[in-house]
Amino acid sequence: MPDKIKVVVVGARGKMGETVCRAVLSDGDLELVGAVDTKDIGTIVPMSDGVVISPSLKELLAAGAAEVVVDFTRADAILGNAAIAAAAGAHLVIGATGLLSDEIDKLKEVAAQHGANILLAPNFALGAVIMMKISQKIAGYFDRAEIIELHHDQKHDAPSGTAILTAEMVAENLRPEPLDEVEKRPGARGAKVNEIPIHSVRLPGLVAHQEVIFGLLGQTLTIRHDSIDRSSFMPGVVMAIKRIKSQPGFTYGLDKLLDL
Repeated sequence: MPDKIKVVVVGARGKMGETVCRAVLSDGDLELVGAVDTKDIGTIVPMSDGVVISPSLKELLAAGAAEVVVDFTRADAILGNAAIAAAAGAHLVIGATGLLSDEIDKLKEVAAQHGANILLAPNFALGAVIMMKISQKIAGYFDRAEIIELHHDQKHDAPSGTAILTAEMVAENLRPEPLDEVEKRPGARGAKVNEIPIHSVRLPGLVAHQEVIFGLLGQTLTIRHDSIDRSSFMPGVVMAIKRIKSQPGFTYGLDKLLDL
């Protein structure tokens, strides 16, 4: 029987981090060997075999072997955590959004410098990834597209990383001409990524939702994905943990792991 993959979760006391810990503990191929957070230090991760919340990723990795570090913290912590994990010989699965292009470039440098494999995915829900790929494939058949993304009111960044990546993917096959229009209120037409407007909604009661609306003469097509619970992200997270060791270098987007 092959050895279990040893996993450390950073941000283990956050909503996503707690869900990731449960997913790792529930999978027979994975072993939770460490958890990091700034809250509840010294407490034991629920359902674990005595895994204690540590305040320091560096000290935790120095104390024992970890093959994969999963990080669902905020964008401003990602680069530091990535450098620590890669220097310790661990691969990384990153779920934080809001990273700028230069920060993504730095993640690529970290991967190259330490020979680590790093996967950064704006969305781990398999349905959302399929939505993005379908939107990319059909974009060339339409004249225009707009994106509406809806998230809970605790999300720190806007537009979402999923919406930005979707717009970039759609723009590979659809390059609409700018409209002759005037915004009577700045921002009324949303943020534009490669001339694809993105409209962000933040409300309590939401989790993560996105619509891609395509327009053509006399018709529209809407592709929508809804994550109604954070458990929707876990099959993708577990897949990434299991495959990251065979995915060399830096990878952006879970779609690279799927046969789509």
